[in-house]
Parts: sequence; C-alpha cells; structure tokens
Amino acid sequence: MKVDFYRHALSEADASAVAAVLATPFLTTGKVCSSVERQLESYFTVPHALLVNSWTNGALAVLLAMDLQPGDEVIVPAMTFIASANVVHLAGGTPVFVDVDPRTLLMTPEHVEKAVTPRTRAVMPVHIYGQMCDMKGIRAALRRARPAGGEPVLIEDCAHCFEGTRDGYRPGRHSDVAIFSFYATKNVTCGEGGAAIFNSEDLYRKTLETRLHGMSAIAVDRFSGGRYNHWDMNRLGTKANLPDLLAALLPHQISTIDERLPERKRLADRYRAAFAGGPLRLVEQVDTAVSAEHLFVIGVGNGARDAAIARLNEAGVSVTVNYRSVPEMSFYKTRLAGSAESWPVSWQWGEETLTLPLFPGLSEAEQDHVISTVRNHVYPLIAADKA
Repeated sequence: MKVDFYRHALSEADASAVAAVLATPFLTTGKVCSSVERQLESYFTVPHALLVNSWTNGALAVLLAMDLQPGDEVIVPAMTFIASANVVHLAGGTPVFVDVDPRTLLMTPEHVEKAVTPRTRAVMPVHIYGQMCDMKGIRAALRRARPAGGEPVLIEDCAHCFEGTRDGYRPGRHSDVAIFSFYATKNVTCGEGGAAIFNSEDLYRKTLETRLHGMSAIAVDRFSGGRYNHWDMNRLGTKANLPDLLAALLPHQISTIDERLPERKRLADRYRAAFAGGPLRLVEQVDTAVSAEHLFVIGVGNGARDAAIARLNEAGVSVTVNYRSVPEMSFYKTRLAGSAESWPVSWQWGEETLTLPLFPGLSEAEQDHVISTVRNHVYPLIAADKA
C-alpha cells in the first residue's frame, strides 16, 4: 500500500474563491488580503494582522523593521527549521541557539532567562510540531532578565501552530508579534504564504512598509480614487506581500480550522496509543495545552533512523525528517564556537527523529499500514545489537 506523507483538503468553495479573484482585474495584494487580515485579527483577538508570502519573508520583514545592528542577538532554539535562524542572519543580527526541553522539544523560560544578554534584541520561541511554548512564562522570564525595562521583542514562531492553545490562550496573546506559515503542508494552506499578527503598534507600522520594499503604499493604494498616488520609501524592506489570488484560499479554511482539529487529534492519538510502551521516543504532550497536531514525529534510537526511513519507503510509506538541529548544518558549524555538547537534546533528537503521515483524510487502513510497518520493521532496528 502506498501512503502519501500529505494530501491537501482544499474544497470547491476554495476553488470558487480563487475563480472569483481571477474574474477581476486585480490579482495582487488588495481587498481580499485586507479581508483575511481582519478575519485573523478577529480569530486571534489582536489589533493588527498582515498577510505575507511566506513565514520566512514575514519574519525577515519584522526583523528588518527592528533595524538590527551588527552584534544584536536573537535567541532561537537549536531544534527548529533553519529559517528561524536564517532570517536573523539575513536581517544583520546574530542567532543565539538554546537547547530545548527533552520531553516536549520546546524552548522553556529557563532556557531564555539564562541566554539573555545586554545584546539580546529579540527572543523567538518555536511552537514545534503544534504545541505552544509557555509564552506567559517566557514573557515573565524576560521581565526578570531585564527588570529595569527594555525587554527584548518577543516573536512567536507559529509555523506549526495556528489553532493550538496553551492555558486557554491562543498564539499572539503574550508576544509582540506572532508569525504563521501557510505553506503547502500546513494546517491552513495557500501553497505558499503566511501571516504576522501584532500587539506592538510600532512594529506593525514599520513592518507594513518593510513587507513591500519599504514603500509607503501598496499597489491598491497607489491607484485608489481612480488616479495615481505618489509613494515614498522610508526604510529598507523586502518583497513579502501575498497576492489576493492566493489569499482567496484562506477564508474558508480559517473559518473551519477548529472543526478540523478533532480529526487531527484522533489520528495523532491513534499513533500514540499504538506506540505506547514501545521502543520509540514520543513527544510528551503538555497537560494544559491543546496541540494543533501539525506533525507526528517519532524518535528512532540505536542509530537506526536512516535505516528506518528506508524500510518505511520500501513499504510505500512516505516520511520526512523534522528536523536535524540547526547548529548541525554546515553553514552554522563553521560559524559557531559550540559543539554537540552545547545543545545535547536538540542534537540527539536531530539524529533520531522522523515524521509519519498525519492529515485529515488519512484513512484507517492507511494509518494501520503505517503502524504495522513501524512495529514490524522499525522496532527490530532499534532492538538490534550493533555489535
């Protein structure tokens, strides 16, 4: 049996929304984007939202708005996708890696408090795999680290967590800005895209410009009122705006995202029950959190991860790796003074982790095939005597 890693569930309603944009003369950032931004502000109860063309460019626009200087530091977890660190480099800052909790793989308030220095400009917790970090605790840690004020900007990496909650709050409640991904495999998708939501008025106003080359007006405003309107460039920016053509895929998904979460949770719970007590390492679930269940990851020990990938692929099961640790990447190895011992949890998890198929529409027969393949072909690899 062949089991895809992911299949989207875009509907006829989504296709019709795109067709409606195609029927107009305006395809780029305009009224549809503005409408979706208002929808996001309502869903997350925040004052401002901006659509962007990727998490990466959205984060870059935010960091450019902060005007990072050489030597300015941004704290990021060592276990995340490379983009979390790359955007710091691209914006002129220095990523400072911290390790993660061995049970949840999340950045903790303790990690943050120890890493803050006078050069820290921002902290970027990552809600990896769908579980939220303790944002309230991290905010408190920043206040303890900077009791005289001047707290670093708190940037939530919500690429994996749109609909999740922790202690009853959603992303964006305790941060200055939270950034989402609408990449092809995400719980909300438009193929390529993302969004940033803001509690900081100043950061929002600046990012509104850095999102589009630093220009003071987007296309729909430059041609409003039936005439051309001059614009200015106030700061250096990037090209991060999302077109209406892609934004049209989002409203229906956002309005139904909470209805789809129980199906993701049911599938994830089936995996957890099937593998309970076995030799795999599973990510611990936070009692006070509701995960977005974006990815289901397992840890395969005994140096058997790559062999496990091969066995699963041979059985028709598509899998991937999320992620090898960022400091393990060649680019960062040549630029860091640390080694595996500096981030032991992230490093080990990066050597063991692989991701199984998880998406609404995954059939029981498909999931049973994944489970039986793991039990019959991966378990023995972990138990094998390497000698």
